[in-house]
Amino acid sequence: MRILLKSIVLNGTCLAVFAATGFCQGISDDAKKQVDAVVQEAYQSATAIFPCKLRAGGEPKMLRWEKADKCLNAAHDSVDWESVSSRLREIQNKSGVESADFLSAVEASLSAHAVTYDRVFEVKDKKVLLPLSNSILKFLPPDSLLDLPVTDRASKKIGTFSGVFIFEKVGEISGTIQRHALFQYKDVNGKMQSSPERLLLDSFGVPWSDAMKQGGFRLPVDRINLRRTAGERESLSPKIPRKLS
Repeated sequence: MRILLKSIVLNGTCLAVFAATGFCQGISDDAKKQVDAVVQEAYQSATAIFPCKLRAGGEPKMLRWEKADKCLNAAHDSVDWESVSSRLREIQNKSGVESADFLSAVEASLSAHAVTYDRVFEVKDKKVLLPLSNSILKFLPPDSLLDLPVTDRASKKIGTFSGVFIFEKVGEISGTIQRHALFQYKDVNGKMQSSPERLLLDSFGVPWSDAMKQGGFRLPVDRINLRRTAGERESLSPKIPRKLS
């Protein structure tokens, strides 16, 4: 495997800044409302299986990462991404907004409708840890879990949570890109560190009691395709009348 892209930091200020820095200024309020309606429907499909019951085990007690990952991925896969993309492309085409600005509006809407953990998971024992598995991190809103204490499997507090970054690799034989969501943290000396393992599972966790009211499930933007299909390009092309011979 060779590294394609080492990391893209997605901390608490990276994505959320779209809605606050004017990236969406070129989009009309009506277009924003239409985007919001599509995003809300996507969330309705995704969250239909929530809350998922989770149990804890081990020492320190940590919620079962397998069940958590299965729940989150099933929610994501229940969305008709082709339909969502098609409807968003239609809104963009009618609004005439550039792709970058339009995608920023979609990002802002996805973040605004993120679901808190207490609605995602049903947990009886509040004195447990939420595992920082790759799937947990993949769906984590950018401003969630910040500054919460991170504990490892030896019950040692290694520092405080400081955001997510993406680690990408491409197979030399298959050419397939593999994306892993990892996390960074401030250690006890205040220095920024990255998670030492790429397959996180339940190696690290944060207190469920602190996490439960924070954003826990945010639909990602990577399955949304704003590239127009051949049919859409044809419909937007100016019609030139044929000359009569």
